[in-house]
Amino acid sequence: MAGRDIITIGRQFGSGGHEVGRRLAAELGLTLYDKELLKMVAQESNICEQVLEDYDEKPTGSLLYSIVMDIYPSMNYVGNTLHQQIYQAQYDTIMKLGQKGGCVIVGRAADYILRDNPRLTSVFIHAKDDFRAQRIMEYEHISKDKALDMIAKADKKRASFYNFQTEKKWGQAASYNLTVDTSALGIDGCVTLIRRYLELRNR
Repeated sequence: MAGRDIITIGRQFGSGGHEVGRRLAAELGLTLYDKELLKMVAQESNICEQVLEDYDEKPTGSLLYSIVMDIYPSMNYVGNTLHQQIYQAQYDTIMKLGQKGGCVIVGRAADYILRDNPRLTSVFIHAKDDFRAQRIMEYEHISKDKALDMIAKADKKRASFYNFQTEKKWGQAASYNLTVDTSALGIDGCVTLIRRYLELRNR
């Protein structure tokens, strides 16, 4: 039954959550959905991908949300707000993925959307600030101060989005089945730990 596992990954910015998800999906033969999810939502709804990218995991009521509304005034959204329609489109797509099983979904509050699915394992990836800053410095070629600033802003947006959309608290251990620290175990160690958890869970 391992091929039908659904693993959702919440993650701190710079913690390597996407990389953990990618390697986990490859080793287990599952499909990975991160940015790919936005393409699916765009294909299955009348919302263009650029709007979805601007909205992606950002809180409603933000300046960015207001800017999106100004940029696309010709988009004829009737009834529900743009925010509600985007969330509903993502919700519907994630629910369809949950029904099929066999996937790893990164972010988008997927753990909450699929909370009643018996195949779900929800994971949160976190790490110490220095570890995250070093990864971002190497990837973006920026100073440590700029990397730490990116971390603070990205984490705030993700937390605001998650806390707004769910009845849980972003990053709090009680909100997930498993939380793992990449700065303690490394990417490979975290993948191994999650795989071991799945083996025990599926017995």
